[in-house]
Amino acid sequence: MLHYFAGLNTARRVLWCYLIWWLHTVACHFDPSPRLWMTSLGLSGIIGYALLLSTKNSSTGTTKLDRWQVFRLFLMPFCVSSFASLVKTAGFLLIFPPSLLENVSAFGWIAAFWVMTIILQRVSAE
Repeated sequence: MLHYFAGLNTARRVLWCYLIWWLHTVACHFDPSPRLWMTSLGLSGIIGYALLLSTKNSSTGTTKLDRWQVFRLFLMPFCVSSFASLVKTAGFLLIFPPSLLENVSAFGWIAAFWVMTIILQRVSAE
């Protein structure tokens, strides 16, 4: 697992940061409503399949996607729809919560992740 994080490129680090932001928001604003999560799951299936079709097939042929790419095509709509549902009445400005402490905490987790991956990358290069 450490080898995986050591080998992350910038794009993958950014994707992990999105996930950290989402997880932090879910932890701070969790709603146990099955309707919210089932709706997000349904949208994930519909939109994920559309994304799969649009990325896999083109006028020049078929693009082979690995399992993690396909997983992300379904995970992202789930995260977006659940995020929107969780924060709709929480006073967010775009994606930022109204609480300074919550923003600092989320950015702190992201910064810690970024520093960890840089350290792992440098240690594995030695």
